[in-house]
Amino acid sequence: MNEIREHQCDVLVIGSGAAGLSLALRLAPLGKVIVLSKGPRSEGATYYAQGGIAAVFDESDSVESHVEDTQIAGAHLCDEDVVHFIAENAKECVQWLIDGGVPFDKEESDNEEPRYHLTREGGHSHRRILHAADATGMAVQTSLQDNVVNHPNIDVLERHNALDLITNQKLGKTDEPNRILGAYIWNRDIEAVETVRAKFVVLATGGASKVYQYTSNPDVSSGDGIAMAWRAGCRVANLEFNQFHPTCLFHPEARNYLLTEALRGEGAYLRRPDGSRFMLDFDPERAELAPRDVVARAIDFEMKRLGADCMFLDISHKPADFVTKHFPTIYDKLLTFGIDITKEPIPIVPAAHYTCGGVIVDKEGRTDLEGLYAIGEVSYTGLHGANRMASNSLLECVVYAWAAAESITKKFDDVALPDHLPRWDESQVNCSDEEVVIQHNWHELRLFMWDYVGIVRSTKRLERAMRRIQLLKQEIHEYYSEFRVSNNLLELRNLVQVAELMVRCAMERKESRGLHYTLDYPELDTEAKPTILTPDQPC
Repeated sequence: MNEIREHQCDVLVIGSGAAGLSLALRLAPLGKVIVLSKGPRSEGATYYAQGGIAAVFDESDSVESHVEDTQIAGAHLCDEDVVHFIAENAKECVQWLIDGGVPFDKEESDNEEPRYHLTREGGHSHRRILHAADATGMAVQTSLQDNVVNHPNIDVLERHNALDLITNQKLGKTDEPNRILGAYIWNRDIEAVETVRAKFVVLATGGASKVYQYTSNPDVSSGDGIAMAWRAGCRVANLEFNQFHPTCLFHPEARNYLLTEALRGEGAYLRRPDGSRFMLDFDPERAELAPRDVVARAIDFEMKRLGADCMFLDISHKPADFVTKHFPTIYDKLLTFGIDITKEPIPIVPAAHYTCGGVIVDKEGRTDLEGLYAIGEVSYTGLHGANRMASNSLLECVVYAWAAAESITKKFDDVALPDHLPRWDESQVNCSDEEVVIQHNWHELRLFMWDYVGIVRSTKRLERAMRRIQLLKQEIHEYYSEFRVSNNLLELRNLVQVAELMVRCAMERKESRGLHYTLDYPELDTEAKPTILTPDQPC
C-alpha cells in the first residue's frame, strides 16, 4: 500500500492551460503555487486553439466596437459591464503575454517597426485577432510552460486529477463560515488519493464538451471544475449554451481535428457536396463570417436536408502560397490525410467545442465559496452570453487570470493555511473488476447528449435525456460508493453531473437564443436573462 501524501501550498490551481498557468505566474512571487494537470501539462484546450486572441491593437478599431460585436454574437445576453471590463483590459493582458515571449505574427508597416498581423473571424467587424500562424494556442501554452518551469515557487503535478473540493461544511464545521480548505486529488501514477491544503483554490479546468459524442476538445474536457463547484455549493449559469464549432475535419482517420475560423476569415467558402455555396441562403450579409451558432445550424440543416455525411470548406480558390503561408499547420496536417487544401475542398462537420456557461463568478473571478475562484472556460463571467465570439476565449483566460491574481494578492496575508485535513477514506471500498460498466455508461451518455441535447433540441428530446441521466446518476453513485476511484470513473461522475445541469438549464429556457435552438420555442423572448441554477445544499 502506497503511503498517502499530503501537499500544502498557498494557492492550488486546478488546470494547466492558459488561465491556470497565467494565474500561477502572476501569484508565484507571493508564495508556493501547485498546479494540477490531468495529463501532460500541455494536454488541454489551450494547446489546440488555432485562431488567436482578440484585442484592440489597430487604430481604426475601438473597445466599443469589440463590445458591440461581442453583444451581437452573444445574442444580447452578455453582461455589458463584464464585456467592457474584458475589452478594456485586453490589450494590457495580451501585452503581458507578449512580454512573456509569445511570438504573435507581425507584418511590414509604413513605420520602421513591424506591426502585429491582425486577422478577422466570424462576428468581428474589424481585424483584431492576434495570432501565431494557425497554432496560436500552442505558442501561448509553450511560452507559459517555459516560464512556469523556470519559476522556483511553482510545482506542476502532472497526471493528477482533482477529485473533490474540501470545505468547512464538508468537514462538518457548520458553526464556521463556509470556506475552501483544499482538495482531494487522484495520483494516477500510484493510483492513490492525496490531500492538498491551500489558502486559495482556483478552478481552471476548462469546459465539458466531452459530454458529447463528437467534440473538437481533448479528452481532459470533462466538466470537472463545474461538477466539483456545484457539489461544493456554488451556483452555475447558462449551461444550455454549448457551442458547436462549425468546421471540424470529417475523416475516418481524424479525431477531433478543428479547422480554424480564420480560414473563413481569409476567404474560405462553405459548400454543399455539389460545390454550391449555402451560407448566403442563411445569412446573406455575413455569409461565412456569421457567428458560429448561425453557421453550425446551417451546416446541420443542410446535412439533414440532403442526407449528407458532411459539408465542405473550400479555400482552394486562393493562391497556393497564400494558403500555405497563413495555414502551414493545417496544410501539413491535412496532407497526411491525402487532402491538399490548395487544390480541393475539406470535408467538415460541426462538433462540440466550447461550454459558454459555467460556475458563476464576479469580476475578480470569485465564486460563491470563500477562497474559491474559477477562471477560463469553467466559469460563467457574462462575457459570452448565448454564443461565444471567436477568439474571446483565450482573452477571457488571461484577463480573468490577472483579475483573480489581483484579488488573491489583496487577501494573501490575511488568510491562514488550513490545519491538517482528514485523509481520504477507502476502507469500505473494493477494487472493481467491472470497468466495462463505466465504458458502457460513458458511451450511452455521450450518444444521447448528442442526439437529444445537440444543435437542435425539443422538449421531448430534453425529457428523454433527463430520464436517462437520472438512471445513470444512480448507477454511478452506487459504483462510486462501492469501488475505488479511477480516472474514467471520476470523469464519468463529473460528466453526468454536468449533463444534468445542461439539460436543466435547457428545459428552463423557453425561447431560442444563440446556441440554444428548440423546436418548441423557436422565437426570441423579449427579455434576455441568464439561466441560473442554485444547489439545494453542498454535497
